[in-house]
Amino acid sequence: MHKLYIQDVTLRDGMHPIKHQYTKQQILDLAIALDKAKVDAIEIAHGDGLTGGSFNYGFGAHTDWEWLEGIAQHLRHARLTTLLIPGIGTIKDLKRAKDLGVESVRIATHSTEADISAQHIEAARNMDMDVSGFLMMAHMNDATSLAKQAKLMEDYGAHCVYVTDSAGALLMDEVADRIKAFKDVLEPSTEIGIHCHHNLSLGVSNTIVALQEGANRLDASLAGMGAGAGNCPLEVLVAYLNKMGAEHNSDLFQLMDLADDVIRPLQERPVQVDRETLSLGYSGVYSSFLLHAERAAKKYGLDTRTILQELGSRKMVGGQEDMIVDVALDMLKKKKP
Repeated sequence: MHKLYIQDVTLRDGMHPIKHQYTKQQILDLAIALDKAKVDAIEIAHGDGLTGGSFNYGFGAHTDWEWLEGIAQHLRHARLTTLLIPGIGTIKDLKRAKDLGVESVRIATHSTEADISAQHIEAARNMDMDVSGFLMMAHMNDATSLAKQAKLMEDYGAHCVYVTDSAGALLMDEVADRIKAFKDVLEPSTEIGIHCHHNLSLGVSNTIVALQEGANRLDASLAGMGAGAGNCPLEVLVAYLNKMGAEHNSDLFQLMDLADDVIRPLQERPVQVDRETLSLGYSGVYSSFLLHAERAAKKYGLDTRTILQELGSRKMVGGQEDMIVDVALDMLKKKKP
C-alpha cells in the first residue's frame, strides 16, 4: 500500500469559480498556508492548465509564470505541482514551469485519448519530475477501457494515473469498478489517484470509495473550491480520514479556518450543489462548462439546465467551450415558432 498523498487543487481547479482571477499575493499566501497545514502537493495553474489563459477558456488575472514565480522557495513540506493539457500547454511550457520550481505535473487528456500524452509524460520523466496521467471525463469510458488508457500512460512513464471525474457524474460503484480495473492492469509500483467533483454530492464518498479500493493520491480543495459544484472539499475529506483512523499529514483545524475565513469570501457564485451544478453531474457535462452555459442562457433567454442537458446529449468534452453559444443558438431556433 502506497502512503496516503493529499493533493490540494484550490489554486488550479479553484480558478474556475472566480474566473481565474486570483492575485499573485493570494496565491502566495494560500500556498504558504496550505504548506503549513501539511498537504502533500499544491497545484497551481490556470484552471485549464498551463497557458490555458485564452479567449476560449478565459483570461487570468496573471500568467501561470507570474502565479508560480517565487512559490517554491516558501514551501517546506508540499510539492509544487501543476497541470498540463497537451494541445494547450507544450513541453516548452513544462520546462519553464520546472525552472520555476515545479516538481510534479499531471498530464491531462480525455478518457479515451491517453496516446496524446506520450511525449509530455516522457519529457517530464526526463526532467526528473514526478508525473501523473490524468484521465478526464472518466464517466465517458467504461472501467475496462479506461484501465487500458491508464496502462498506456504507465507505459509512457507515469508514476501515477488518475480516475478523473470531471463531470461529477460517477456513482460510487462506478468509481470502485474503475479503481479495481486499474489495479488489475497497472504495476504495483504505479500509484492510483482519484479526482472527484461534487455535482451529485458524492465528492467525498467517491474519494473514500476509491481509497478503499486502492487509490492513494486524493485530490481535494478548500471549501470544495472548483468548477461546477466544486471538488471534494478538503477539510471534510480530512475530517473523514481522521474518523477512519487513516494516516496522513494534514492539519484539520488549519484547513477548516482557511476554507471558512479565506476561500468562502472569494466565491462570487457560491460553490455548491444547486439546480445548475446538479445538472452538470446529472447530464454528464464537464464541470467548467457551468459559467459558459450560464452566460449563454442569460444572453439568449434559455434555461441553463436545458443547455447543459443538450451538451450532455451531444457528449461534448473539455475544449469545446466555444461551441456552447452555437448550441444555445440551435436551441433558440428550435424554440421559435
